Parts: sequence; C-alpha cells; structure tokens
Amino acid sequence: MTADDLPALVALDEVCFGSEAWSTVSWAAEFDRLSEDRVILVADEGAIVGYVVLLVPPVALDVVELLRIAVAPAGRRTGIGGQLMTAALSKCSGRTVLLEVAAGNESADGLYRAFGFEEISRRRGYYAGGEDAVIMRWRETV
Repeated sequence: MTADDLPALVALDEVCFGSEAWSTVSWAAEFDRLSEDRVILVADEGAIVGYVVLLVPPVALDVVELLRIAVAPAGRRTGIGGQLMTAALSKCSGRTVLLEVAAGNESADGLYRAFGFEEISRRRGYYAGGEDAVIMRWRETV
C-alpha cells in the first residue's frame, strides 16, 4: 500500500466503522509509522476492498496488536477477511497477537476463533451503549 491509498482507506473505514472510524489524520499517522512498527495490508480487487493494521513492536517478546481489520460490505463472506488474516498472522511468526472486538460482533468473533484466537478478558461496558469489549489472544501453534 502507498500514501495514494489513503483516501480509499479513509472512505472504507468510514463505511465499516461509522462514528468509530479513524480520521484522515489518524490514518496519515499510521502511514508515517510504516517503517517503525506498523504493518498495513490491503486487499485490492481493482479497488481497496479490505485492510488490516498491525502494531508490531521491534522486540520479538512484545505482543503484536491487531489494531484494525475491515472488509467492504460487498466483499464480506467471500474469503477476503480470511486472506487478510492469513497474511497478517504470517507477519507474526513466533509472537502473540492481541485484539479487541465488540462482544456483539458475531461475524468478527467467528473469523477470529476460526484462526485460533481465544477470549482472555473483557472490558465491561467499554463501548457506547454499554457493550463489552472482548480481548482475544492468538499464539502460533507448532
């Protein structure tokens, strides 16, 4: 992905996350950190249809955070999310990955569990409307 992808990523994020979408400034900050500790992978089918953002600390013992993953509504249930997750986890060999998901997001929960993520904690009432945030962990199995 390149900085030219920024407008498309911002637009897709708004479609997928609504009021919780990252701003253009936030996305630009993610781009600025690509050479430091960010990995951003994009699914491109002639247009950006999905993305995943990872925080990958340089110290191998530190956990990786899956900060964001999204697929355009028209691309859901087509395997794009699984392809993005496979690509993301391939960048995390030997590391632990953490993510947070809204308790009611059943499709995301299903994707994460299919890849071996397990619930390890909850933040009660974390989201607007009182919904819990579920903290999940993935550890590469050998």
